[in-house]
Amino acid sequence: MWEVWRTLPRQGGRVSLAPGLHVRGFQNRASDPKAKRPGAGPDVCNWPPGWKGAAMRTRPRRKLLLLAWLLLALLVAEHCRRHRAGELRLPDWFHPRKRPDVVTTTGWLAPVVWEGTFDRQALRRYYRTQNLTVGLAVFAAGRTANQYLERFLRSANKHFMVGHRVIFYVMVDDWYQLPPLQPVPLHTFRVLTIRQDIWWPDFNLLRMKNLGEYILSHIQGEVDFLFSMSVNQVFQSDVGAEILGSAVAQLHPWWYFKDRRTLPYERRPGSAACIPFGEGDFFYDGALVGGTPSHVLNLIEAYLTGMAHDLKRGLNSTYERHLNKYYFLHKPTKLLSPEYSWAEALSQPLQVQRAKVLQLTKRGL
Repeated sequence: MWEVWRTLPRQGGRVSLAPGLHVRGFQNRASDPKAKRPGAGPDVCNWPPGWKGAAMRTRPRRKLLLLAWLLLALLVAEHCRRHRAGELRLPDWFHPRKRPDVVTTTGWLAPVVWEGTFDRQALRRYYRTQNLTVGLAVFAAGRTANQYLERFLRSANKHFMVGHRVIFYVMVDDWYQLPPLQPVPLHTFRVLTIRQDIWWPDFNLLRMKNLGEYILSHIQGEVDFLFSMSVNQVFQSDVGAEILGSAVAQLHPWWYFKDRRTLPYERRPGSAACIPFGEGDFFYDGALVGGTPSHVLNLIEAYLTGMAHDLKRGLNSTYERHLNKYYFLHKPTKLLSPEYSWAEALSQPLQVQRAKVLQLTKRGL
């Protein structure tokens, strides 16, 4: 304010502000150190009618506006600080050095989840504040519903994402095939009938086509994460928040322990699933895929497109080979060890400390 007064035009001993508005007694402070600073005494300004009241009203408004902006800036800064503090970082829950006997981190720095590498308490504390809903889809067409569905659902109801809200999407030929189940808090079962007008020559094509359509119609708006599992699997122990991620792939229990040069990728150049010789990372198991609904939908669309491409050319590559081509091009953000889909027919090596999910051998199908 003082600098404004110094720059005002002077006439005699006055400072001219506007017609009819003058300040008396203004002198250069350097020449008269006793001169009073403007506004220091009474009758300093001769205000025109209404000017003083308008000025007095404007000042509080400016102060309030400035205060509001400062308060908003503080709130934004506090929100950002809390958001950063609330983020779950990989070192907060994942400890790969505890399992030096296995591969725990990929070449693209994605974690490979083994028993002993994750902190259950840290994961539980974080995800219970996120108000998440997790979906688990299972496809049981024909005789598989009678042979495997009840055992799968009972074990999943007991061990899958305990303490979290879960929606089980059960795809069957008819609603009555859903077995009676013990109610569990936060768990919901929904029957999705398999569309009879969709016919595909392959079981996995039928499964993925139905799942993709249900994701588009409503699943994508109901869950934060979605997993699809084979019906011939049985949960042996708890499978929780350690599997959550935007793009989750399951390592194959047999091929994980084999030389990469022997992995059964599709090698025919004409196939959409082709991975050239010398390329490839791991061989993934199609018994479990998961991530965000959008990721699962992208995977399904790529698989269906690839299969249609191959069928037109008289090629018949497998679901798992197309799955592996997808993950070769789009690296998963989290890998699950063979413990999460261990084959019943295989003996457990020392690296598999606990088979969390057992994959039963399909018979007579």
